[in-house]
Amino acid sequence: MTNPVSDERSTAAATNRVTIVQYGTRQGHKSEVYLNWGIYGRPDEPIGMDYFFWLIESAAGTIVVDTGFSSEGGANRARTFLVHPTEALRALGVDPASAPEVLVTHAHYDHIGNLDAFPGARVTIAAAERDFWSSGMERRAQFHHSVEDAELEALRRIEAEGRLRTFDDELEIAPGVRMLRVGGHTPGQSIVLVDTADGTVALASDAIHYYEEHDDDVPFAYVADLPAMYAGFDLLHAMVADGRVQHLVSGHDPSTLDRFGRIADGPLPGLTARIG
Repeated sequence: MTNPVSDERSTAAATNRVTIVQYGTRQGHKSEVYLNWGIYGRPDEPIGMDYFFWLIESAAGTIVVDTGFSSEGGANRARTFLVHPTEALRALGVDPASAPEVLVTHAHYDHIGNLDAFPGARVTIAAAERDFWSSGMERRAQFHHSVEDAELEALRRIEAEGRLRTFDDELEIAPGVRMLRVGGHTPGQSIVLVDTADGTVALASDAIHYYEEHDDDVPFAYVADLPAMYAGFDLLHAMVADGRVQHLVSGHDPSTLDRFGRIADGPLPGLTARIG
């Protein structure tokens, strides 16, 4: 007897495709980006941080994963645009006004900027994430530095308009596309799993900013729940080890595009890679 769920995912895998899009960058030091870096007895070193969003082409339609930082959010933190996220989408043939599906992995400024550019889109976010950033805790300095008030208000407007969808732990978005809440970095930090013809892709977003976090067990500096962050590392390790995931895509590592085949030509030369 065939498994209809398995068959549907196999069919989806033949058509699903993931595009990794770099839109920004900055330079820093390991002591800035890793939690309590000094305890590891390793030298402080310069480290880059690249900024990405992700595009999923599926049989069910176009899905945008995160919307990057806005001009205001980037300027407030001296971040460098390589291309504005909405311009990048248009270059790739996606008009934000055409209401593609939008998945928000978490509500930091570099992941929910530009939501106003998607006036008709349904937006999906973990309920724990939505709840936290409306709890009053978001006004505390250790959390507030990572958000823009206007962007949190945009998220609330989307909910008031009936366009916000939330989930508790896991949600199937389309055949072969699933969101999974892992927490840690933020209470509702989520990853996105995509079945493709080249294997299953885990868009880790900020569950793993850098591959060094995953490889050496060194958490990122900004964390809401440290045990949950470690548990997220363990989950992704297990998913790779047991074959559930073939391609682990980090949230900010500068090596990401080269790991997956940086595309030198096309509409965004040197700023994309593709899986599937």
